[in-house]
This record gives sequence, C-alpha cells and structure tokens, in this order.
Amino acid sequence: MKNYFVDRRQFLVNLSGLASWPIFRDLTFDQSDDLPKKFDEIRANLLQLINEERDVAKLGTLEIDELATKVATHHAEDMASGEFASHWGRDGLKPYQRYSFAGGYHATQENVSAADSTWSSKFEDLKQDTAYLHVRLYQETPPNDGHRKAILGTQHTHVGFGLALNKLRLRMVELFVSKHVKLEPVAQFVKPGAEFYLAGRLLKSSYLLNAIEVFYEPLPTPPELSWLRQRRSYGLPDESKLLKPILPPGYLYPDRVPGVIEVESSGKFRAPVRLFENTPGIYTIVCWVKRNRDEKPFPATELCIRAE
Repeated sequence: MKNYFVDRRQFLVNLSGLASWPIFRDLTFDQSDDLPKKFDEIRANLLQLINEERDVAKLGTLEIDELATKVATHHAEDMASGEFASHWGRDGLKPYQRYSFAGGYHATQENVSAADSTWSSKFEDLKQDTAYLHVRLYQETPPNDGHRKAILGTQHTHVGFGLALNKLRLRMVELFVSKHVKLEPVAQFVKPGAEFYLAGRLLKSSYLLNAIEVFYEPLPTPPELSWLRQRRSYGLPDESKLLKPILPPGYLYPDRVPGVIEVESSGKFRAPVRLFENTPGIYTIVCWVKRNRDEKPFPATELCIRAE
C-alpha cells in the first residue's frame, strides 16, 4: 500500500481522537465546479486502498454500493455545512436509519473522518488528504480499533463513500454494507402496535438464519450542534424482542418456546412481527445470520420502520 504520510497532514483528525484543528496559511483553495468529478476519482482510490488492506487480511474485496454512496454523501455534506463530525445527522438519525429510510435494508457500519483546515482543493491534495484520513482509521490498534474493524469486517460485501468540502472543512464517510439477505417489501411508516410478516431469503443457502431481533427506540429529535460536536459512538438500542426459528416437534428453547420463524432448506424464511410498544418510535429489524454452525452470528439486515 502506498505511503501517504507527510508532515503537513498533521491537522487531519478522525472520530477516534477529535482535537482542535489548527489553521494554516498560504492555502490553495478553489472550490470549482469539477469537484464531483474529483470526488468520483477519489472514491475509486479509497476503494482500491480498502481492497488492498482487505487482501492483506485475506478477506473478500468490496464493491461500490450506490445507495450507500448517496446516503454517505448527504451526511458528509450535512457535517461540512454544519461544522461538526458525528455519526448522527442534524435530523437526529443514525447511520443505519439514514440508509434504511433511503431505501436500503442491509446491515451497515459507518466510519467518519474530518479535517477542518484543508490545505488545498486541488485533486492531488484532496486525494492525499482523504487517503490519509482513511489510513489513520486503518492503523488503529486495540482496544480503540473500531474503525479498523469496520474496514476489515468479514461480513461486508459493499461500501459507499461520502465526501464533502465546504470552505476549509473536509468530511469523509465510509459506509460499509453487508448484503446476505433479500427481504420482501414491507411498509416503513405504520401505526404503533402494527403487526405484519417479514419474509425473505438468504442469498447463500448454505448460510443459517440464527434469529430475528426487533429493536425499539423513541423517535429522534434534532440535537444541538454542541452535542453533535462531541465525540461519541453509536449502536443499536437496548430494548428488543428476539424471534427464533421453529424447532422440530418436541423441542423447546431454554425459555420454553418452540420458535416462530418458518425456515426452509432453500434459505427462504417468514416470521410474524409485532411492533411491541404502543408509543411512537423507530423499530429496527435485524436478521442475525451465521456462515456455519460454529461461527458467531452477524447482523445482515437493519430494516427501519417508523411507527407514529
């Protein structure tokens, strides 16, 4: 992998260690109309970097996900214009909520990186700056290596890149996507307490559907900018209900239930879902999938439903 480290990039930071951003003089800054073209080439460079890193780790290569790129770009622009760096947007939505309400349902992981005093908007400088922002994430070490783990996530199949430049503010979003399940369409705007069936199939019939978990959290509210400018991680909410595959006759799970998910040998499945709270909120439906019986399950979907 190419070495992108130069002393003048010391102003670059990422969410694993936000700090004050010094202002440098003698800048070369011309935010021209060809910026989208520059960003397309930079996305190709970032994809190459990530696939080189994954190849070293003997992991599968990623492909570009256009929806993830669109969602990540909108978030990058929101952060650049709002002068903040966060996994939350000014509308209060988290990464998986943004992706799902934009039309996706696959599970995602987001990395965010930022610089507030860019040297130049020239293509080669932006290419170097974004590469440096990414490499800082990749070179994290345990236990503070969440961004590196996202880059090297074994379950990821696709990625989208969001880039934005507003005056001196550069924002970069990497949105990793795991495509292992195809879901049938369901309504995403319903009333509290709604009931429906979730149906779909595993894209690889050799994979196993371990469980379906329905998470609940209150409706988001737009946060203050001061809140968005504080470093914090994100995750799924604590409140959830777990649905399990139907066991053979005569067998029960430890909680004395036989399971409710119908699963076929072809990978097709169907499960009854009830939005269990009577108050407005966002439900996130996660299909937990295993490659084989010995591996830990990973999230393959994050389908969000707004109930109010």
